Amino acid sequence: MMSWMKCCVFPLVLLCMWQLQEGAHACTCPLTHPQTAFCQSGVVIRAKVLAKKTGVGKFNDVKYDIQHIATFRGPEKLFGTIYTASNSAACGVSLTRGVEYLITGRMRSDGSLYISLCDYIVPWKSSHTILVERYSMGCDCKITRCDSVPCGISGPTECLWTEKLFGDSGQDKQCACIKRRDGSCVWYKEAASPTKG
Repeated sequence: MMSWMKCCVFPLVLLCMWQLQEGAHACTCPLTHPQTAFCQSGVVIRAKVLAKKTGVGKFNDVKYDIQHIATFRGPEKLFGTIYTASNSAACGVSLTRGVEYLITGRMRSDGSLYISLCDYIVPWKSSHTILVERYSMGCDCKITRCDSVPCGISGPTECLWTEKLFGDSGQDKQCACIKRRDGSCVWYKEAASPTKG
């Protein structure tokens, strides 16, 4: 009896520890400015979510049927669906039916559009039309994050991102780092004059 317990309890303990370890893994994403996410994404679209289906394909993905409204970056192709992981721990994204979104993502080898929590995905606002146009003007620029002073830029093609250091300056949601005619990059905020960052 005792030997049977030793044989069964030890594997059960190992299994429980493995499950705890698996559950401890969560989705972690680097802190990225929306413009950087925009410029580094293979696909950027505006889309409205129509329906949701779970347990799709060999990875049990979530599939969203969408109305593809506009393309800002990527192939000239109308996507009818978007795929994401089945849960947030695996970086799966939860979208709301009937809501329009600005979505950055990547194309998989089969041509489908895949999104994760590390992508920039926000409900669509009319102000995004101008913002994504500005982002496009700054994809040759580099946004350098500043978390503590002193910090600085290494060249004229960088914009210093100080939002997390100095509070709500609007750099996250209202500003774009754009390239000027002389090749330098500056923060640009709509309805305000450019400010060097």
